[in-house]
Amino acid sequence: MAKIIVFNNDTDRMETYTRGENDPMPYNTNRTLTVREFRGSSKSNILWTTKRTMQSWNSQRYIWGAPIPVGFAFKRPYEGGHRKPITTLCRSSI
Repeated sequence: MAKIIVFNNDTDRMETYTRGENDPMPYNTNRTLTVREFRGSSKSNILWTTKRTMQSWNSQRYIWGAPIPVGFAFKRPYEGGHRKPITTLCRSSI
């Protein structure tokens, strides 16, 4: 079971849901994104998102017209999340 925290942009409030791995994400239509897909390889039992993010997913999924593979959810840095080295972020003007 996962605890899902959703920021509802319409009401400016946080909403909390408890869902199983095979249940759809809150504000998801037609079961196009399950909790397991959203979690990816993260080990956390607490997931967070916004209502607008879920609505954007629904829109893009409808426009795409086919399943969209989800590689991974956002990971925390200590879970091996991607972070670019400083040298690739700052370019020298030489």
